[in-house]
Amino acid sequence: MKIGLVIVLSYLLGNISTGFLLGKWLRKEDIREFGSKNAGATNALRVFGIKIGLMTLAGDMLKGFLATRIGFAIGGETMMAIAALSVVIGHNYPVFLKFKGGKGIATTAGVLLALSPPLLLLQVTLMVLIVWITKYVSLGSVLNAILLPIFIALFYRPFSWTLVIATGLMGLMGVFRHRANIVRLLKGNERKFGEKV
Repeated sequence: MKIGLVIVLSYLLGNISTGFLLGKWLRKEDIREFGSKNAGATNALRVFGIKIGLMTLAGDMLKGFLATRIGFAIGGETMMAIAALSVVIGHNYPVFLKFKGGKGIATTAGVLLALSPPLLLLQVTLMVLIVWITKYVSLGSVLNAILLPIFIALFYRPFSWTLVIATGLMGLMGVFRHRANIVRLLKGNERKFGEKV
């Protein structure tokens, strides 16, 4: 019963697509028709500018944070891990938007904020360094997705296989959702940070 409740609540929370809602409310446009055609924070930044981009980032992080904390409150570590995975799935594949959501990076950052603020700070620092050096947001996102379960395994205490597995699945989703970006990176035609659509 608890598992079902946590999965449904977290998935529905993930369905609250900040970029889509802000685009509709403030610009009367569907963000998924522009740029990379997903509803995440990076595309919101490119399509709508820094204000809506930052609001999208904050909203997507907030739902990841809330779902994770609610899961923990309902059933401890196991429910927390299930909630974290479910909210990212809800963000990436929202039923109310015909399963066309974002790529899960900001929502995953919200999950990490709930799990361990120092680990979030570490990943943000790495992200900033990678983007500053290469100018590729997608490269920073993919590398952080890969490193997420490794960091959880190395630094999160007490050690938890449940969280390692959950964050590992979240990381795999992050890499999968960036598969088109990875192809463009390999071909050398990926958009750099600051480039307009």
